[in-house]
Amino acid sequence: AQLSKAGVEHQLRREIEIQAHLRHPNILRLYGYFYDSTRIYLILEFAAKGELYKELQKCGQFDEKRSAKYIRSLAAALDYCHSKHVIHRDIKPENLLLDLRGELKIADFGWSVHAPHSRRTTLCGTLDYLPPEMIEGKPHNQMVDVWSLGILMYEFLVGSPPFE
Repeated sequence: AQLSKAGVEHQLRREIEIQAHLRHPNILRLYGYFYDSTRIYLILEFAAKGELYKELQKCGQFDEKRSAKYIRSLAAALDYCHSKHVIHRDIKPENLLLDLRGELKIADFGWSVHAPHSRRTTLCGTLDYLPPEMIEGKPHNQMVDVWSLGILMYEFLVGSPPFE
């Protein structure tokens, strides 16, 4: 009932459906879910080292080797998502987690969409990472994730997003 009132039921259902079917070493695994009368509980892979955002804040910026490692992992995960016709649409440091070994995991598929044939028009994501076509309200496709990848590479190396 609370979810319906908040207008997020459809978005949460889509997030669960999409993430439950993705299997990649750099995507946070959704093992299952359950719910009671007031809440939905997601059973997720444990990312022991938490948000990449906090690591970036602590370090200020990453060196080229570390940045390349994260970008390579993220690019592989996005390539996999796009091969499954999934667009994440909210790639940012807060949605990237680190496991116990420091391996990157994409999380939070709340804005993601399965789009096998159509271009999307929904404005979503986080302003610092939005590509021009989304800001202009034009149709977009999986390339919005590639734009975010470039923004992240800059942010990893410099310590702040380029258009802040």
